[in-house]
Amino acid sequence: MVRRNTIQRSLVLEAVNQLHCHATADEVYEEIIKEHPTISKATVYRNLNLLSEMGEIRRLQIPGSADRFDHISRNHCHVKCEVCGRVFDVDMDFVTGLENGIKDTHGFDFTGYDIIFHGVCPECKKQQDSVQE
Repeated sequence: MVRRNTIQRSLVLEAVNQLHCHATADEVYEEIIKEHPTISKATVYRNLNLLSEMGEIRRLQIPGSADRFDHISRNHCHVKCEVCGRVFDVDMDFVTGLENGIKDTHGFDFTGYDIIFHGVCPECKKQQDSVQE
């Protein structure tokens, strides 16, 4: 199926690339309406989904949080700050074939996985340290 590249899709991709922060759909929408106030939230959401299906961006599904969209579409790991909730890239080699170590697949055909570490980001750690002093 050939999909034509629309202006709206280009705006969404450009916003994700500019934000560089694993943005939520709402954050992408807020960025776009600064210069294009007539675009609808539904259009932004639809194009985020389409761009992630096309492999142009990566959807990051984090339990207990809104989905986030990453401008880096290749497989890589992330860390989520337990204090502020922001998500960052982790600089390490991606572990391929991890699913091959699963003993009981429960009948699943695995299509991929995301590794998300948890911790406290430097900014939040600095704030915590200053409160303790």
